[in-house]
Amino acid sequence: MAAEVAITGYGVFTSYGFGTQALRDGLFAGHTGFTPVTRFDSTPYHADRAATYEGEGPEIPGLPLKPGVTPGQGEVLRACALAALAMARHNGADAPVLLGTAGDHSGNRGFWEDIATGRAPADPRVLDSLPSRLAERLGEELGLGRRRLAFVNACVASTNAIAHGADLISRGSADVVVAGGSYLVTEDVFAKFDSGKALSREGVVRPFAKGRMGLLQGDGVAVLVLESVRHAQERGADILGKVAGWGMAADAHHVIQPHPRGEGMAAAATAAIRKAGIAPEQIGYVNAHGTGTPLNDVAETAALHRVFGEHAPRVPVSSTKSGTGHMLEATGAVEAVITLLALREGLLPPTLGYQEPDPDCDLDYVPNTARPADITHALSLNAAFGGVNAALVLERAGEDAA
Repeated sequence: MAAEVAITGYGVFTSYGFGTQALRDGLFAGHTGFTPVTRFDSTPYHADRAATYEGEGPEIPGLPLKPGVTPGQGEVLRACALAALAMARHNGADAPVLLGTAGDHSGNRGFWEDIATGRAPADPRVLDSLPSRLAERLGEELGLGRRRLAFVNACVASTNAIAHGADLISRGSADVVVAGGSYLVTEDVFAKFDSGKALSREGVVRPFAKGRMGLLQGDGVAVLVLESVRHAQERGADILGKVAGWGMAADAHHVIQPHPRGEGMAAAATAAIRKAGIAPEQIGYVNAHGTGTPLNDVAETAALHRVFGEHAPRVPVSSTKSGTGHMLEATGAVEAVITLLALREGLLPPTLGYQEPDPDCDLDYVPNTARPADITHALSLNAAFGGVNAALVLERAGEDAA
C-alpha cells in the first residue's frame, strides 16, 4: 500500500521577505512585490521592474541584505532549509535533497569580464552556477542524505522535485525528503526574458485580465520537508498538510508556447487529481501558473475547463505571480507553500492587477482581494518551455493527522 505523504516543515523567501508572515503581510494583504530594479543597470532593457527583496521585509536569518545586492542562492537555500527542518523538528539525516534550480548566475558577469580583460576568474560564485553544486552544497552543509539531485526543467523544476520526493516516500524508498527550489533575479536571465519580449513594460503583471502585457521576474526560494504520515506520527511531528497527488505531462507543442487548448496542463492536473483519489469537484482552489502573458492565460483557462467541465466556473483560481513575480525554477516550491497557507488559514490569495475581464479567460480569478474559503484540497499548476507541465494536489491536514 502506498504511503501517504505529509508536509511537516517549510521555509520560504520572496520579495516580501523571509517567512510566512511576510507572505501574509504582502501577497495575502494585496500588495505587489514589484519595485524598480537596483541590482543592475536596467536602462538597456525594455522593462525596469522585478519583485526583488530590497531589505524592507523580514530579513533572511544570518544574511542581512542591502538594496542593490543580490544574495547567493546557496545562502538563502540554507536559511530556508534550516527553517523547514526546525519546523519539522528533524535533523534531515539520510533525507534526499531534491532542488529545482538552474544554478546561481550572479557571478557570471564578473567571470566574463575577467576573461575579456585577461584576468583569471576569481569570483567563487561561479561554481554555484552548476545546479548540482547547490544540491550538493546544501546536503554537505546540513548533513543531509547522499541522494542529491537538481531539477533544471525551467518553471516546473521545483514542482517536479516535490513530485519526485513524494513518489520516493509513497513507494517506501525514503521516510523523509528535503525538496524545494530557488531563483533570484540576476541580470543575465532578466536580459534573456527582456530580449524575448516576455517582460511587462508597464511594471505590473495582470494575469487573466484583458490587455495583459507579460510577466515580471521575482526572487523566490522555498524548501519543504516531506515525510511519510506514518513516520511523522511515530515521532510526534505536526502534519501541516499532505501532498495527496502529483502529475506530469509533456505536450511538446512548441519550444516556448503552450498548447492553445492546454492539453498538457490538463493532463498533468487530471493525473494529480486521479492520484489523490478524489473527484475534480473536490478541488476548492487552483493556484494557477498564470504568467500574465497573452498565450499562457488563455491556454490555462482552457485546460481548467477540460479538467473541471461544467464545474469550472465555480472553482476559485488565482495567479500569485501577480504579487511575487515569476520565480522560474523556484515557482512550484514557493507556490506550494502559498497553497498550503491557503488551505491551513482558509484564505485564498488574490490575483492582483486584475482590471478588465478578458472574454477568453472566463473563470473566477479571485480579483485583487483575498477571499475566505473553507477548502480541503487545492491544485497547484505549473508549465514551462518545451511543453512540460506539472501539478500537485495538496490536502489540508485533518484533526486525526495533526
